[in-house]
Amino acid sequence: MMLAATVSAQWLDYPSANIPRTAAGKPDLNAPVPRKQDGHPDLRGIWHRVPPPGTPSGANFGNTVTYYMPKDATVPLQPWAAALLEQRRYKDLGGGRPSERCLPHGIIGSMLPNIPFKIVETPGLTLVLIEQLTQFRQVFTDGRGFPADMQPAWYGYSIGRWDGDVFVVDSAGFTDKTWLDDSGYPNTEAMHAQERFRRIDFGHMVLEVTVDDPKAYTKPWMVTIPLELMPDTELIEDVCDNEKDAVHQPTK
Repeated sequence: MMLAATVSAQWLDYPSANIPRTAAGKPDLNAPVPRKQDGHPDLRGIWHRVPPPGTPSGANFGNTVTYYMPKDATVPLQPWAAALLEQRRYKDLGGGRPSERCLPHGIIGSMLPNIPFKIVETPGLTLVLIEQLTQFRQVFTDGRGFPADMQPAWYGYSIGRWDGDVFVVDSAGFTDKTWLDDSGYPNTEAMHAQERFRRIDFGHMVLEVTVDDPKAYTKPWMVTIPLELMPDTELIEDVCDNEKDAVHQPTK
């Protein structure tokens, strides 16, 4: 099962520095976008996705890419990928997903559950720290290109750049063992993903992810994931205990 930490499990009520606040002392999430010395938006902070309208609540398969696509849009699957999705989603009922074996879900899949992640920006490198299973991503911003020989990786190899006020991350070199969401949308080692992070005010950001995998899909497709800042809190360690961690989780 997906081991999703809830907001109530966080280290609460620790006041964050440099947070704009209302007259009542609450974080002002509608304040202007903070900017770094170079003028680009400051993306640092702890974020979590906001469920779009129509997303089921509670234990469900709501962490599905189709909830983050335009109305009536469909994922353009190749026939073999459609058959594999059918097997995973309706016959296996989600069984066999990577997280059952303490493995990552990779790009998109790690952002869809309501699980915090932290963006850390340093010169030449942006880190994405994902609370679930204590995972991390490295996005290099020092001008390098992709390695000549990329060994397949769960999160691939990522390089970042700024396009105006949008932080663009290109990733390639993925393993084909990941699931793109809880339903089981597949990918191959040919996948290229582009993420575009756009902070719209202090407490809100939009993440657009375009998947281009010609071996699994007939054309590129995109999801739009709304994100919200989680101020005055911190990540906790979430270790998958040799596939036995579920017995340690709260029952409510």
